[in-house]
Amino acid sequence: MRVEVKNRYVSHLPPMDHHPYRTGAWTPNTVEVDAFDLDVIDGKIPDDLTGVYLRNTENPLFDAISGRYHPFDGDGMLHAIRFDGGKAHYRNRFVRTQGLLAELVAGAPQWAGILEPASLSLRDGWGARTRMKDASSTDVIVHAGRALTTFYQCGDAYVVDPVTLETRGTAPLSHPSFAPGATISAHPKVDHRTGELLFFNYSTEAPYCHVGIASPNGELVRAIPVTLPGPRLPHDMAFTERFAIIGDFPLFWDPARLAQGVHRAKYQPELGSRFGLVPRDAAGDVKWFTFAPTYVLHFTNAFDDGDWVIVEGYHQECPVPERTPEDTPITLFMKSIDMNAMKTRHHRWKMNVVTGETHEERLDDELSEFPSINAAFAGRRHRYVYAALGEPGMFLFRGFVKTDTLTGAKTRFELPPGVYASEAPFCPRVGATFEDASEDDGYVITFTIDVNADASECLLLDARQLDRAPVARIRLPMRISSGTHATWGNLIR
Repeated sequence: MRVEVKNRYVSHLPPMDHHPYRTGAWTPNTVEVDAFDLDVIDGKIPDDLTGVYLRNTENPLFDAISGRYHPFDGDGMLHAIRFDGGKAHYRNRFVRTQGLLAELVAGAPQWAGILEPASLSLRDGWGARTRMKDASSTDVIVHAGRALTTFYQCGDAYVVDPVTLETRGTAPLSHPSFAPGATISAHPKVDHRTGELLFFNYSTEAPYCHVGIASPNGELVRAIPVTLPGPRLPHDMAFTERFAIIGDFPLFWDPARLAQGVHRAKYQPELGSRFGLVPRDAAGDVKWFTFAPTYVLHFTNAFDDGDWVIVEGYHQECPVPERTPEDTPITLFMKSIDMNAMKTRHHRWKMNVVTGETHEERLDDELSEFPSINAAFAGRRHRYVYAALGEPGMFLFRGFVKTDTLTGAKTRFELPPGVYASEAPFCPRVGATFEDASEDDGYVITFTIDVNADASECLLLDARQLDRAPVARIRLPMRISSGTHATWGNLIR
């Protein structure tokens, strides 16, 4: 392995930091490196794997203004491993957002975080909340040959070269009907059949939500208003060949406190949950369907089935985790992002666009979240789901479970204590056609964070035999921080 240090940054975090999401597996990285010809610890890098695995990370250099730091406040940092010809190369870079650049110049935090009142911000900002930094640290996808990074709440999509990780400004997706600073939310989607990019946004201004559709070359072609009863907090979306699907869930900013400028979510289960089917061609009204109350952080997929639209995702039994007498403010905060406390399980919602009939059902009793599928099947019927298993009490992944939605069969891969994974997308083998029973013809990839050995690896797993030993274990040049979302890009240069 050949390692080149490119940039070093000064951390302005407390010298004796005890925050659970800035220590241990979440310890931020302050060095940007390039590493070539990575060492393979076990196995062999397959010759039929070509492309790049990108993972976004909340990686703070500054504390919260009041000290009330939330992990989603951290600045975006991309970690990438690129495969070509049986070799692997690694690179990491900060997403050079306007907010990060301003704070580096100031040498201090300039914007309030998620747990802080916006009035603490020292500057105007971006995002669905007034005066908030768009950290672009949540998701990363690849569209039109570019990586796009996005923020937990609404902001811009930052454009990053998927190989060099150079930040190239923001994607031209804004529209006059969008609220200022609320161009795109956390989870845009790519339809690999049409090449289109689908996204949504939300704000505190009527109609409160829009769906956007960009062409295969990244140009905005449609901005569709979606009228909601008031400000809402959708996090993810789904789509089929006909519809973009937006959730209206009963967990959103408390209207009374929002009127006072305070952004605090309140769960109102009496309102139930709704799904809005937005025609992708903008021809026709949004169709709404009502279901039992919940909150959905992440959808798996959706597809058309005759007159029915089928949506699959992760139902939360406890969107606001239960309090106990032993709870402290920090334990309550940690529960709020713990899939085990929220009791997230795979679920299916069905809507008949002709009769208005609805049906919902639990697909699995096991607690899991952060699903991925073979992206070639996005928006159409899929069979296999790869989901993360959560470490109890922390926002960390201890392994994965693969579910065959046709038979219910499951296989799993679990890591030893003290070793944690990253979101794991499916990587197709070069030349895979995905006909007949070949939907899982490829690999599952993840980065690990070993707090015992203070080291990180990239693991390649056989998607057809997830419970087997990794196809390859590849050493990374340093221990990387935990993060949220990741993607696979079928490209190479």
